[in-house]
Amino acid sequence: MIKVSRGCLGSEELEEVKSAFEYGYFGLAFKVEEFEEALKSYFGASYVVATNTGTTALHLALDGLGIGPGDEVIVPSLTFVASFQAISATGAKPVSCDVHSDTLLMDVGDVERRLSAKTKAVMPVHYAGNPCDMDALCELRDRHGFRIVEDAAHAFGSTYKGKKIGGFGDIVCFSFDSIKTITCGEGGAIICQDESLDKLLRNKRLLGMERESQTSSAWKERGWRYDVTQQGFRYHMSNINAAIGLVQLKKADRFITRRREICRAYDKAFQEVSCIKKLPIDYNVVAPHIYVVRVLEGRRDDLGLFLKGRDIETGVAYIPNHFHAFYREEGLLLPETEKVFEEILSLPLHFEISDEDLRTVIDSVQDFFAA
Repeated sequence: MIKVSRGCLGSEELEEVKSAFEYGYFGLAFKVEEFEEALKSYFGASYVVATNTGTTALHLALDGLGIGPGDEVIVPSLTFVASFQAISATGAKPVSCDVHSDTLLMDVGDVERRLSAKTKAVMPVHYAGNPCDMDALCELRDRHGFRIVEDAAHAFGSTYKGKKIGGFGDIVCFSFDSIKTITCGEGGAIICQDESLDKLLRNKRLLGMERESQTSSAWKERGWRYDVTQQGFRYHMSNINAAIGLVQLKKADRFITRRREICRAYDKAFQEVSCIKKLPIDYNVVAPHIYVVRVLEGRRDDLGLFLKGRDIETGVAYIPNHFHAFYREEGLLLPETEKVFEEILSLPLHFEISDEDLRTVIDSVQDFFAA
């Protein structure tokens, strides 16, 4: 089957993991620091805190801002449930907002309508790698005083007005799970510009423990004494996952180039298919994580079944969170989100799709509509 998404690991990652094995301690150790430094260089960022997942990165960032019970965080309903779970894990309430049906990105106008005295943060989701309107959102923040925590799980390598997502902004969270553009096997990262917040997040990611700061050359010499000063979590990245990430980061440009080639081929092939509406994405600046089309006239599910019959996997990203029992609100209507949910379909996109597989997917989509 042609997979809709997958990670791409090879012998280089195994070789790097070998050195992590030889070190003998597999938790928070020197390769995590090396990975953080490499990410700083890649993004041009001030501070990077590596975590064990993208979800814990979001939760840790929100917790570090002091968000908790009685607070609200506005977030698009059209996102993976991890965004919502990270908010509710703090005790705060996720407030669903609508998206623009053409881009599937957060509707900043709808965000403004949902602001309240309880709003402490807004979480834009850079869907499919395409950045939200950060200028409009920052202008709204400046007027109302909330914090912005960007869910950039899809946006590794994307740029906004000439700057990498993660190279600017208040707080930006990434995911490096098994199907992202680069993977650590599992992992995440928080990027911020505030030294005091960076220190707080580092403390909280390892159970609130404080000990003398460590450098790569001093990991083996760290003492056994520490103090616990606050509530923390076990959210640190492992040495093994960081080793994988270090190699993947070196391959990132190659991965992104191939993903862009595939997306451009899809766009070109489907431009004359009347029942397919493509997302308006500029692949000169967007590093795509998923390739999503809107299938019109109620034919999405039939197309998915047809492709499955040809051993082509597809996906739906995502079930709106206000449809889930845990987050359902009586009377809440998000008309654009609900409309596009019936239409969106993800087609195969990853580095290891061959030209032959790409042609198979394109021909199969075209065959379905020709029939």
